[in-house]
Amino acid sequence: MHSDALERTILDVVGTDAGGIDSLAPHWLDRLRQADLIAAPRRLLALLPSRLQQGGRGDLPKRSSLLIATDQPTDLLPALHAALAQGQAVVLLASGDPLWFGIGRLLLQEFPAEQLRFHPAPTSLQLAFARIGRPWQDASWISLHGRDPEPLAAALQRRPAALAVLCDPGAGGADTVRRLLRASGLEAAYGFWICERLGHPQERVLRLAPEAPTPEDLDPLHLVLLVAEPPAAPDPAGLPLFGLEDGLWLQHPDQPGLMSKREVRIQLLADLDLPAEGVLWDLGAGVGSVGLEALRLRPALQLWAVERRAGAAALLAANAARLGVEPAGLVEGEAPAALAGLPDPDRVLIGGGGRDRAALLAAVLARLRPGGVVVIPLATVEALAELRPLLEAAGLRMQVSQLQAWRGAPLADGTRLVPLNPVLVLRGRSEPAAPPSAPPPP
Repeated sequence: MHSDALERTILDVVGTDAGGIDSLAPHWLDRLRQADLIAAPRRLLALLPSRLQQGGRGDLPKRSSLLIATDQPTDLLPALHAALAQGQAVVLLASGDPLWFGIGRLLLQEFPAEQLRFHPAPTSLQLAFARIGRPWQDASWISLHGRDPEPLAAALQRRPAALAVLCDPGAGGADTVRRLLRASGLEAAYGFWICERLGHPQERVLRLAPEAPTPEDLDPLHLVLLVAEPPAAPDPAGLPLFGLEDGLWLQHPDQPGLMSKREVRIQLLADLDLPAEGVLWDLGAGVGSVGLEALRLRPALQLWAVERRAGAAALLAANAARLGVEPAGLVEGEAPAALAGLPDPDRVLIGGGGRDRAALLAAVLARLRPGGVVVIPLATVEALAELRPLLEAAGLRMQVSQLQAWRGAPLADGTRLVPLNPVLVLRGRSEPAAPPSAPPPP
């Protein structure tokens, strides 16, 4: 503990949870009784005089403290400067952690860091994850206070393991998050929790099913937790023929967003020009979204899905079972070496390859049947420049396109279009086999 002289050069900034003054530890109530100046938001100071008169340690003298209540932090600064300059003992009460979306930033702009000492209460994030009993070291967070929801849409594209959303009750609150989750096609992939008045005796924590209404009595002081979880097994007969929602697919836990988005998937299926029968290679299959949807369109196709990631075969098999389709083979290995035992393809989707994509494409072209089609979604123009010459040199008919899709996101009383990442698509078709020549006349 610092000496009393040093204490009087320090501004103690004490965080409280939703319980306010009632949640403070006894030693902080003792410190408040000694303070010459106490500053706080109005809701915190309303009960303070009566609490300070409810006793304390007998060896502590009672002080007639100056109380300043304001909800405008800048209004506090002159009084705080003056009190510290006069050597008075000053305590500032704040909400939660003053250094997390709190008054701490403003104070650090006004006072030297060595003149400030912060004593945070648990943040709303800590309390929320504690209430649902989930570790939160892997969690992300985003604030919608005074912000449009576009960053939330971008965060959902990355499929975080857990995401805390600080809601703005003046801009729709939890309903804004629900609408954006639905627009992203991820309702089935996340548990949706509403946490209200955390730390208050009347706190409430609810898990809402996708079809459940948002409570009409929702407190403005709330946040939303989105916790990733395996989506429930669908009824294959009740699914659309193709274009399944992104949230229906089981994911790789280490890279849950690594899959073709619904809008891109639909176009890739069209570009593959799927035959009724034949062999389809899905290379860098990921979760199998394109190849497995191809089987729903063309059940007689032989799908060979190749993915190098450990555990890929089991995940692909699980997604196939969810869709009610049967691939010809699921290969867990590195292409092009993993292609050796596969039958020659009529259609190939190359979704992986990385730096070895040129060697992978060369191996594919050496095996592609006459009239076959190769489709390659790409993220960069450099990859396009690298691979296009290989298709041209092999004599394939070329097609290059760019896909750009937007999804609607709630914005105030309207809808804003949020862009997905653009995708370049390189497509090549080999020449069909020459028809057999007619026999010579007798």
